[in-house]
Amino acid sequence: MALVTISGYPSSGKTRRAEQIRNHLETRLQDSAYIGPKLKVAVLSDDSLNIDRGAYNDGRAEKLARGALFTALQRQMGADTILIVDSLNYIKGFRYQMYCAARESRLRVCTVYVLATPELCREWNTVREDGRAYLPETLDSLLLRFEEPSSMVRWDSPLITVPWTDEDVPADDIWKAVTEGNVKPPNAGTQAVPKAPTDALRALESTTAAMVSAFMAEQSIPMGSGGSITLPLSGTLRPRITIPPRNVTLAELQRLKRQFVTVHKKAITLGTIEKGAVDWSEESIADKFAVYIEGNLKP
Repeated sequence: MALVTISGYPSSGKTRRAEQIRNHLETRLQDSAYIGPKLKVAVLSDDSLNIDRGAYNDGRAEKLARGALFTALQRQMGADTILIVDSLNYIKGFRYQMYCAARESRLRVCTVYVLATPELCREWNTVREDGRAYLPETLDSLLLRFEEPSSMVRWDSPLITVPWTDEDVPADDIWKAVTEGNVKPPNAGTQAVPKAPTDALRALESTTAAMVSAFMAEQSIPMGSGGSITLPLSGTLRPRITIPPRNVTLAELQRLKRQFVTVHKKAITLGTIEKGAVDWSEESIADKFAVYIEGNLKP
């Protein structure tokens, strides 16, 4: 349904704002006047994933923490969920990554920027009593590296800023963003690449090898020069190939087979960029190989 990304300095009050947003959304969803689809509100945070603040002391540990957060985000996103991500989200590249995941799932997006001065964040971090304070040097490093959200870029838009002076979040704006905002369709940059089935390599090798054998067997039958021949691979698999008016050698066919298999092995391993062309059945492979032979055999 929607992804709400919370961003802000460490110890700026993001968790409090996330709870305010959740309370407002749940209240409106439970209101008798609400007639939309049945939705649930979930909050994903470092605390819910048991990610210690110490992870931000080291770049490698922080990268692992972001990976765990992103994996959990992908798992919890859904058409029936308004997901609030309560984390630092201070790197614009990571916010863009989350935006792409939301777009792939056809979710609305909204970014809430929790604004507070660095001085206040340092003060609030010092007085924390929940055991979740940052080390002073870590806090200073995160403040310096913070990449502020911008309403001018699509992955931060719509952007709703909540300053520390406000007692509550702008619930109306957030509600409108998650229930009425535009749902951008996935494109080539955000769609998952379709993968081939697990037996595609076996089918590729066995089908092309059978076609080479059948081709040589058919060619040995006196039939004049050139023309179209049918390769009887099975009762239902009988591809047709037009051959040149000369004898085609086994070495030629083996060379074409190796080239064909090499090209398509790469497509099987990495996925395919051909839209709607992820058919690795024996029939499809036989038809493609027949066309490949016809196009690459010299007259």
